[in-house]
Amino acid sequence: METREGADGPGGPGLGCASFNQDSTSLAVGTKTGYRLFSVTSVDKLDCIHESADTADVYIVERLFSSSLVVVVSQAMPRRMNVYHFKKGTEICNYSYSNSILAVRLNRQRLVVCLEESVYVHNIKDMKLLKTLLNTPSNPTGLCALSTNHSNSFLAYPGSATIGEIIIYDANNLSTVTMIPAHDSPLAAITFSASGTKLASASERGTVIRVFSIPEGLRLFEFRRGMKRYVNISSLSFSPDAQFLCASSNTETVHIFKLEQHGPSGEEESATWSAYVGKMFSAASSYLPAQVSGMMCQDRAFATVRLQMAGQCNVCTLATIQKLPRLLVASSDGQLFIYNVDPQDGGECTLVKTHRLFGEEEEQETGEAEGSSPPQPCQSYAATVAMATTAPVPATLTGYSEDGGARKGEVIPEHEFAAGPVCLDDETEFPPINWCRDGSRSGKDRRM
Repeated sequence: METREGADGPGGPGLGCASFNQDSTSLAVGTKTGYRLFSVTSVDKLDCIHESADTADVYIVERLFSSSLVVVVSQAMPRRMNVYHFKKGTEICNYSYSNSILAVRLNRQRLVVCLEESVYVHNIKDMKLLKTLLNTPSNPTGLCALSTNHSNSFLAYPGSATIGEIIIYDANNLSTVTMIPAHDSPLAAITFSASGTKLASASERGTVIRVFSIPEGLRLFEFRRGMKRYVNISSLSFSPDAQFLCASSNTETVHIFKLEQHGPSGEEESATWSAYVGKMFSAASSYLPAQVSGMMCQDRAFATVRLQMAGQCNVCTLATIQKLPRLLVASSDGQLFIYNVDPQDGGECTLVKTHRLFGEEEEQETGEAEGSSPPQPCQSYAATVAMATTAPVPATLTGYSEDGGARKGEVIPEHEFAAGPVCLDDETEFPPINWCRDGSRSGKDRRM
């Protein structure tokens, strides 16, 4: 979840990139002068928890959950990845690659570096290089996705430069799982659900968004963003329970889709005019050409947001903040917009707060103040959507060995599997990473 198109906003330096961490509790932004990390666990207050001016022109910055591990890549050295322990202000290690780094993805087991025609898979515990995927199809934007659930650690990347094929790769066992023929046009965006059991994708046309089961690759849902024009979808993100999916583009509209299965008897469908029309379309689809009937069967947006600007790149995510479902949109002009989402009725989302990411904080508040009415428990994701597909997670599970897949019975600590935001103990648990792959001290330059 990131954007790289910078703009010089009135409040400070241009935004080079922006990305939410794996559980959407933190926002990382890169600028011409360095990078910043923000906590996004409150609506009213945007806390800058770290700021660095040591590296200029940052275009990739990724934080591992709520830990102190952060990965930074700058325009000055686009082939070099620096891994920092930002609370200590120290460099853990760095790696240099044969070409410019286009994307970095993290979970608690793997760190993935994507170049235009190759992908590198590291063990994040010690940064050992486990696998190099060479001669991958040309991927000039570095499009890839890594599931945040490291016990179900799947990597997705384009399988073709001309059509929308997706390769699903098991980053734990270091083997290809399947290839999904997702779209007729090249891919523009892909993302996993938090559990790693669903994958959403959009093509360069930007009209249709599809959701597939993982690892089977079966199509589960198909949503139509629009028919009038092609757009550039820049961001896709599932809600924490994978019952909602948001999509942002270079237009002024952010769409939120609801992933709900309708039984043959239609019990889950509401008795609305749109539901009635949908049934009529479904009944008539067998008599129409496949292209037309397919378009009729595609679901439309459950909720929408009208941004104040259009033509800018932005990144969006769905999160639960202060027990309520929210949509967060970070724009390339250096603003963070927070919206309330009605998980029952959908419709137009309400803007409740605007934060500036640079310069003086000029917060704008619309709608009701955060404390004006008590939160209603029924509005949280957990209370309004079914979570029957989410299996309980045991306190300890068998881990994977450092060679990337052989089970050796090592136990991963309980905090590795915590369902909510995790603040790791930097001294005794994870990070730091004190040794590079050859056993040298942290900070040693490694070349790929």
